[in-house]
Amino acid sequence: MDLYFSPLACSMATRVALYEAGAEANYVEVDPPSKQVLNDGSDFRTVNPIGLVPTLRTDEGVVLTENAAILQYVADRFPQSGLGAAAGIERTRLHQWLCFIGTELHKSLFVPLLDRKAPQEAKAYALEKNLSRLDYLDDHLKGRDFLLDHFSVADAYLVTVINWTMATPPVELAKWPNLKAYHDRLRQRPSIARAIAEEFELYKAELARKKAAA
Repeated sequence: MDLYFSPLACSMATRVALYEAGAEANYVEVDPPSKQVLNDGSDFRTVNPIGLVPTLRTDEGVVLTENAAILQYVADRFPQSGLGAAAGIERTRLHQWLCFIGTELHKSLFVPLLDRKAPQEAKAYALEKNLSRLDYLDDHLKGRDFLLDHFSVADAYLVTVINWTMATPPVELAKWPNLKAYHDRLRQRPSIARAIAEEFELYKAELARKKAAA
């Protein structure tokens, strides 16, 4: 399978899940501004017309988009990994957390804060409206190791998103001690530590390309 990704973007969650599952995959880097596939110079939008990562091409050639769908596919494709959840209420809980992370944190809170073109008023509004989501998350994680009763694709997604607090100073993770402890602990997990280390090096190369092009 082919995972189209950009360094330290939300696509890193799928890299973590694939590492956790011990799955073989080709990692195809996409340059965010140009939407160019770096290894061959092609236009990524011929694969995903919206031009967003992650995008996964399965072994059968099916193209999947959207984090929640891709992560659930990986969990189902590699059931021995334990990344999914049993049918019934636990699987519904997994859906719940993937939706929460994608809508309440990723899109509502962090996208405005990370957008260099967003006006300060928009950033202030995002903080005012959405910091309560971190309160909710902090309360849920009190006394818990994971979002569910085991490590799942939802944790891979959450750690990826919470990593962005390093680039969003208004969100001081120390204000949420349970969330901070969770994040610090999971960053040491081998699949996550490996993904962060590899993608950080690629991110530095991306920044160098931008500087050279400026």
